[in-house]
Amino acid sequence: MKQLRPAVLAGIFVVAGVLSWAGARLWNAYGTLPGVPLAAPIVLGVIAAILLATALSMRSRLKAQRERRPEAKGVEPLMAARAVVFGQASALVAALVSGAYGGVGVFLLTNALDVPARRDQAWYAGFSVLAGAAVIAAALFLEHVLKLPEDDDPGKAPATAA
Repeated sequence: MKQLRPAVLAGIFVVAGVLSWAGARLWNAYGTLPGVPLAAPIVLGVIAAILLATALSMRSRLKAQRERRPEAKGVEPLMAARAVVFGQASALVAALVSGAYGGVGVFLLTNALDVPARRDQAWYAGFSVLAGAAVIAAALFLEHVLKLPEDDDPGKAPATAA
């Protein structure tokens, strides 16, 4: 399984931000811009907390397993793979969602802060970006905790001393 690259996440964030900023401008010019939901940063924050708890749990299980404690539960390979996939999917979605809300937030900050309702929307968008960054950080930490050591090419025969 390949690790997530922070550059890919940053690229998704930037592209989503630019597209949502342009969409917000267009939508505002021809209609009423829909609001940023308060639930967005809350949901992203909950996902970040779940990812962080999973990473800390896995780290303590792996440590107990390495120390060969009798009560150690260990980490099944399938469980580790599922946790990494959950983390990667969460990070990709968080980059997309927080980028989209970030673009809307930038539009609101530059155009209409004199309207109190829009000021609140800009705050929600900013909190969404921060919560999305927390999801990404927790997912990358989970991936780091469950990273397997790199082995040599498995198809290659081991070198023998001559």
